Amino acid sequence: MLAALRDRSVELVALAGFMRLLSPVMIDAFPTRIMNIHNSLLPSFPGIHGPKDAIEYGVKIAGCTVFFVTPGVDVGPVIVQAAVPVLAGDDEQRLAARILQQEHRIFPHAISLFQQGRLEIEGRRVIIKGDSSTPNSSPLVNPPED
Repeated sequence: MLAALRDRSVELVALAGFMRLLSPVMIDAFPTRIMNIHNSLLPSFPGIHGPKDAIEYGVKIAGCTVFFVTPGVDVGPVIVQAAVPVLAGDDEQRLAARILQQEHRIFPHAISLFQQGRLEIEGRRVIIKGDSSTPNSSPLVNPPED
């Protein structure tokens, strides 16, 4: 696989929920150039059951995370996250479906930021260069305050 990627001059490997650990050879060949997406707000609920684990734990806000792949399970630097409220009566499938809608929004966004050369890693933090926008600073409170 590594030879095929190199032969095609691949700049970014986008895994889209790939659920296997990559070998150190692969990770070393594409440092900070492998992205994956996970259906939880990492570092909470790594592994294969993000929405189920969120519901069982009783959190009020779940979501998804795009991150750079490093050795380990779902532990790389976070690029983009989206929050999704956990609603009364949610089961794993309903919550997962709402999270998936956000995954479809933020993964292309993260890839675009990479293509534009705007991502820089400082320690565990991913800095988005040239970001002059004001992020949404209002808190998401679930359930809402009266």
